Amino acid sequence: MPLRTAFGQIGARVGDVAGNVDRILDAWRRAADQGADLIVFTELTTTGYPPEDLLLKPEFIAENLDAVRRLAREGPPGTVAIVGYVGTAVGDLVHDDPAHPEGWEVASAAGEELTNSAAVLADGEVVATYDKLRLPNYGVFDEARYFTPVDDPLVVRIAGVPVGVTVCEDLWVDPGPVGHAADAGAAVVVNLNASPYHRGKRDERQRWAAHHTTRDGTWLVYVNVVGGQDDVVFDGDSFLVGPDGEVHARAAQFEEDLPIVEIPVEPAAVDVEVDLPGATGDRPDLPAHVDRPRLDPVGEVWHAVVRATRDYCHENGFRDALLGLSGGIDSAVVAAVAADALGADHVTGVLMPSPYSSGHSVDDARTLAEALGIEHRTLEIAGPLRAASDTLGDLVVTGFTEADRAGWPEGREPGVAYENLQSRLRGLLLMALSNETGAIVLTTGNKSEYAVGYATLYGDMAGGFAPLKDVPKLLVYEMARWRNANPAPFGGADDGEVIPASTIDKPPSAELRPDQRDEDSLPPYEELDAIVAGYVEDLRSVKDMAAAGIADEDEIRRVVRLIDRAEFKRRQAAPGPKITSRAFGRERRVPMTNAWHG
Repeated sequence: MPLRTAFGQIGARVGDVAGNVDRILDAWRRAADQGADLIVFTELTTTGYPPEDLLLKPEFIAENLDAVRRLAREGPPGTVAIVGYVGTAVGDLVHDDPAHPEGWEVASAAGEELTNSAAVLADGEVVATYDKLRLPNYGVFDEARYFTPVDDPLVVRIAGVPVGVTVCEDLWVDPGPVGHAADAGAAVVVNLNASPYHRGKRDERQRWAAHHTTRDGTWLVYVNVVGGQDDVVFDGDSFLVGPDGEVHARAAQFEEDLPIVEIPVEPAAVDVEVDLPGATGDRPDLPAHVDRPRLDPVGEVWHAVVRATRDYCHENGFRDALLGLSGGIDSAVVAAVAADALGADHVTGVLMPSPYSSGHSVDDARTLAEALGIEHRTLEIAGPLRAASDTLGDLVVTGFTEADRAGWPEGREPGVAYENLQSRLRGLLLMALSNETGAIVLTTGNKSEYAVGYATLYGDMAGGFAPLKDVPKLLVYEMARWRNANPAPFGGADDGEVIPASTIDKPPSAELRPDQRDEDSLPPYEELDAIVAGYVEDLRSVKDMAAAGIADEDEIRRVVRLIDRAEFKRRQAAPGPKITSRAFGRERRVPMTNAWHG
């Protein structure tokens, strides 16, 4: 009889231990109703991932352990569950006395080692536990700060089938714990994951899974969490890989899902300590699994950014969002993301034209707001700009007309200070509206701008979340075209183009002085984005990029210096979701004060 297996792809929320228990039990019971022998959940399912310094709180560890006990007590009989949790080195849950849980709290308070673990639950008991061996300590991961690795494979027999248990990074090494489980007799290896999304990540995961299964002749069940968590987003996208290296079933992307499949493996006599019957008695026929349609590469990014924005806002108590609408491509895409994430009736776009805003930009902003169905209002900044200029007097050169500059000493011209004054007035107005309404301000900067510092502190960087923070400029344009070609992907009311073609087609400009264009002071975005990707994501040297023909060496060097000098700004920026292989923030830890220029 094949091993009927459920993928518990749920949205475990960091810190919501009680809520995560409810999510686990709901999925477990539904799987049991379908006669599943086994349901596999995600890494640290009880605590959510990454719990970071919550792991230093003894009461948090104790609640997480109590959650495992509750799951064991309340889970449906017959179906085995494998659940991620935080373990301790004092003992194991298998032999713990439920009447005396305080021992765990005392152990944690005493600084005992913690483990990133998985519990095997069946028929009211914790029957076995596994502790993760490979602890990632790169990129967004910091597991060596908290956990201790344990090199002790676990294989249990479920419905006669030997099943090996591994956790996330255990997969990404050869042969590693996956190979060790196979050596111990596993015919199926399960891998519990909290693997953040970035472009191309699916291929990497599947390549490792196929490498293991074709080497060992096993099946591999890969189950990943779903949802946004601060500056990462988890895509779900769980899958089953067979001994032929092919994917035989997939779960949804960026949504909770509970696919149930039958893995065609025969019972095997393997020397294991734990032997579980799995589902017993008659069980309902299982409909054939049908994979959800896969998103294209740009659609993946759109869904990632929407999911991250929705979860960040809702889980931090925000139902409504504000953003500045300039008529440019970045604010247009953020407005569309916000409408998809929160609903059009929860988004307000604020037009804040200055004396240098073009008429077509104002028209484009209004057209966008009407197409999306979001509320919009106009706040002119000419008056506040004049008032600020009067207050500053001759300390800052203001105005770009000859009359404005009359009487200034020769050589003094309006510059960055005057341009940033306009941006900061807009930030001030948005934050005032945020304070009044309780709505979060979404910033509209993209990765290219954040990279070279073309964003104004306390101006257009003012806000609570930055949806495009890790999205390069050229990809912003691709997202705009994708959204126009995919009306209402989240059930909204629009039925056609929402981002005006004129917004997509016009040259990008901050419109902070007459006839301003981004390329007045930056290389073309085709070059800029390639330099940013090479230097930030791929860690390439200036000479290497120049030799590859990305741009002239002097131009590359200028951009690299801009990137390095802007680190202090990025440290003060709002969080935003990672969608590339290396994002700014905790994934790229460069000193702000830094005299090395390569």
